[in-house]
Amino acid sequence: MTLPNLSRKPVFAPRGVVATSQPLAAAAGLDMLRRGGNAVDAAVAAAITLTVVQPGSNDIGGDLFAIVWDGQRLHGLNASGRSPQALTREYVARSLADGHGPVMSGRLPDRGWLPVTVPGAPAGWRDLHGRFGRLSFAELFEDAIAYAEQGFPVSPTVAHHWQRAVPVHAGLAGVEFGGWAEVFAPDGRAPRAGESWRNPHAARTLRLIAATGADAFYRGEIAEAVADLSARTAGTLSYADMATHSSLWVDPVSASYRDHEVWEMPPNGQGVAALLALSILAGVEVAAMPVAHRVHLQIEATKLALADAQAHVADPELEPAPVTALLSLAYVASRRALLSEVAADAVAGEPARGGTVYLCAADADGSMVSLIQSNYLGFGSFIVVPGFGFGLQNRGSGFTLAEGHPNEIGPRKRPFHTIIPGFLTHGGEPVGPFGVMGGHMQPQGHVQLVMSTVDLGLDPQAALDAPRWYWDAGRRVLVEPEFGAEVVNELRRRGHDARPVGDRTVVGNGQAIWRCLDGRGYIAGSEARADGHAACY
Repeated sequence: MTLPNLSRKPVFAPRGVVATSQPLAAAAGLDMLRRGGNAVDAAVAAAITLTVVQPGSNDIGGDLFAIVWDGQRLHGLNASGRSPQALTREYVARSLADGHGPVMSGRLPDRGWLPVTVPGAPAGWRDLHGRFGRLSFAELFEDAIAYAEQGFPVSPTVAHHWQRAVPVHAGLAGVEFGGWAEVFAPDGRAPRAGESWRNPHAARTLRLIAATGADAFYRGEIAEAVADLSARTAGTLSYADMATHSSLWVDPVSASYRDHEVWEMPPNGQGVAALLALSILAGVEVAAMPVAHRVHLQIEATKLALADAQAHVADPELEPAPVTALLSLAYVASRRALLSEVAADAVAGEPARGGTVYLCAADADGSMVSLIQSNYLGFGSFIVVPGFGFGLQNRGSGFTLAEGHPNEIGPRKRPFHTIIPGFLTHGGEPVGPFGVMGGHMQPQGHVQLVMSTVDLGLDPQAALDAPRWYWDAGRRVLVEPEFGAEVVNELRRRGHDARPVGDRTVVGNGQAIWRCLDGRGYIAGSEARADGHAACY
């Protein structure tokens, strides 16, 4: 097994570091640290900037989850939005009967109004800053506003995904999709790598959010514009839906892996799948195993864990998932007993790949942030709010239409979320934040990153760059070529439908920051499969 040719060296930072999927966002976060801000200021500034410089993966109209180490303990912020009050099962049935999108595998359509939920990201920025921030809220917006107003050269991976979105939009029919091309493809195409692009309407929106602490977004003129567009184009999102939005502070949940503790956000995210898979694997000595055997067990444990996540994860305030029971010693042992030498089928949905950004930050005082922000699928719903330059997410497609399921479609509910920030500790002491983007890939990426770190002793950059596999559905597994033909053939012998990865984006990309062993400074990595960058001082 060899590392990809794109492998990078880790970044060593004496005081602070920001690692993101786009260099301009990392630089925006680093500027906050240099001004005397803390890790939360840096993370929020980077997140805001990412909505401008990587708009297909995340936007002002998306959601956010974050884990914060404040120097003493971990805090979690669930800044995901709820479904509209009007999104009842009866309304959905009527809309689908009227031709408002096909139903795929018992889920809502991916595009249009039906999967739109209230955007949670602006409230998330405000709430993180309000609790932990050191600089003024408006300072965190400066770089993002400048790039939106004056333009910036689009980075290569962003341009690649942007170009793939244009034909998707071209295949959509409906007046609600009319504003997307005006903002994101004004010349009938996506910007090419290195080509400058600007979004002055987004600059206006960000100024309003900065000046009002997001009140303009949820109770002012932006909320009114969203509600007006919805009313004019047969949507469900109302002013009242926007005005009643709130974030949710939670305690992260954990599971032990060897002598470390892995922390994830509790549902409605799928982080419990990563914890369950690692708990299953903690009872198996994998470090000395041949690579193919280790990968086989990782795949099988992850399949079992994802099946449970699909069955139980839902809105924590309405249908709390049995997290304690899922991670109990007895249940984990029962799932571990299902592992065998050959591939098996596990009951799971057919999750989609997503459009997401992950970032992490650390400061000189020891505070650290793990933050993930997303539209869900690339460019979300493809509905753009006129005059404000941002698109709405399509997180509602994470609901199921299965009656009686905890994650069943309904009004004022948070859907199943794929985005999961992670954090690693050792004996209760912080190691650092990590995350891997990519929808269904995210818990799979967490499992592989943690095992590469704990079992193989890799630094964060090497752990990120190590070849990855992606379990799709059934027994289909996509494997990066660096594993080699011998590993692929052995997986096939064990019953996996193992195939080489064509497009590396399927295996996700991420960032990680570990505290140096002596507690002085940090070592950081940023995904070599994307445009990522770790900026430090």
